[in-house]
Amino acid sequence: MTEKLGGEGNTEFDTIRSLLARWGPLAEGVGDDAALVRAPRGDTIVVSVDDHIEGRHFRREWLSPREIGYRAVAAALSDLAAMAARPAGVLVAFGVPRGWRESLMDIADGIGDAVKSVRTKILGGNLSDAGALSITTTVLGSAFAPLRRSGARAGDSVYVTGRLGAPTLAIAARRAGRVPNDLVRARLARPTPRIFEAIWLADHGASACIDISDGLAADASHVAAASGVSIVIDVRRIPCVDGASPADALASGEEYELMVTAPRGVNVEEFARRFSVPLTEIGRVDQGTPGVLLDDAGKRVAPPKGYDHFS
Repeated sequence: MTEKLGGEGNTEFDTIRSLLARWGPLAEGVGDDAALVRAPRGDTIVVSVDDHIEGRHFRREWLSPREIGYRAVAAALSDLAAMAARPAGVLVAFGVPRGWRESLMDIADGIGDAVKSVRTKILGGNLSDAGALSITTTVLGSAFAPLRRSGARAGDSVYVTGRLGAPTLAIAARRAGRVPNDLVRARLARPTPRIFEAIWLADHGASACIDISDGLAADASHVAAASGVSIVIDVRRIPCVDGASPADALASGEEYELMVTAPRGVNVEEFARRFSVPLTEIGRVDQGTPGVLLDDAGKRVAPPKGYDHFS
């Protein structure tokens, strides 16, 4: 981990030492110019990077510093879940304005919570001054046979993990000046990277997977385009949290649940018993023009647009 904070006193390396002390055994092999990751022989290395920027991905008044740190790393780890990859470690780069310096150790605790939840390590990173708080996380993992967006085939069924719509409800409540209920707020503040669920699904025949970060409809369209298939979603079967409509669930981003395709026969009861999370069949994969169609009480309708990172 390197540092470019600047300012008075010996802040350059004191802050790094404080971070490493905060993480303790969660940090491993930090001190060289690059991290070393040993992958099991025959596996594929899986790498992804994700950033969280104040004012774009989170608001200080909506989340605690610990939740901000957790959420930033959990979102990146969710990309490994989408590939059914087992985490090998994370690299974390901070841009820290002066007004956030006193909260940095709380942010570090949240990062540690996320790392611990998936049994991995912090391998290094970078630290710099900045005009707005940013947390950029690089995740490294491995998988013998990674799931891809391009694996869906006509005849597969479409499934989702969990229940959808909570982030939309939480954000709507905040924008209206209300405090969201505990369940809805927790789903926004502390999403669960479905790492172990994804590995189980890959071992039980899943053909394609994506994590739901831009909204179910938008992410399903990514799978359809990559696989060259049509995906038909039965709106009536979408599992929603209390208070959310299927329309909310289709458009709700930052869910970090999984949408998977698989040949018929996935044991949804066994999945629910093992992970205490529902796995719901919501549609099918067809041949035809790549894209997504919604089946709403027998009527085909176009899906809503998903999250646009430049909007």
